[in-house]
Amino acid sequence: MMTIGSVSLALAGLLVVVASLAHLACIAIGARAYRFMGAGERMARAVEAGKLKPTLITLVIASVLFVWALYAFSGAGLVPELPFTEVALCLISAVFLARAIAFPWLRPSFPENSTTFWLVSSGICLVIGLLYAVGVAALWSVR
Repeated sequence: MMTIGSVSLALAGLLVVVASLAHLACIAIGARAYRFMGAGERMARAVEAGKLKPTLITLVIASVLFVWALYAFSGAGLVPELPFTEVALCLISAVFLARAIAFPWLRPSFPENSTTFWLVSSGICLVIGLLYAVGVAALWSVR
């Protein structure tokens, strides 16, 4: 039987896999996808110019997100336990929550990103961060 913690972490993991795949889709589709996702004109133009940097940045983000999803699935008991799962889940939750809350301070560093990008991505980060937090708190309460 899945507990609220397991369900929360499984849902978080699923959302993070979707986010990882969305990043990979940007690489596959190209500049049009970067623009649609709100990554900014500078990033889209770099893709159009054949620069490697946007692809590498996007691959790193997609890879990190995939690993974070694996940790969520590990905490949910859907995959074998990974090293430092509880610590990792706490840190991942903190990163997502910090990203959600800190967008007003981050935004000036990325002026090309659209307002829609900041609002949507911050909202998604808030939901995912809360799912990780609920999951890890529920797991701790049964131990």
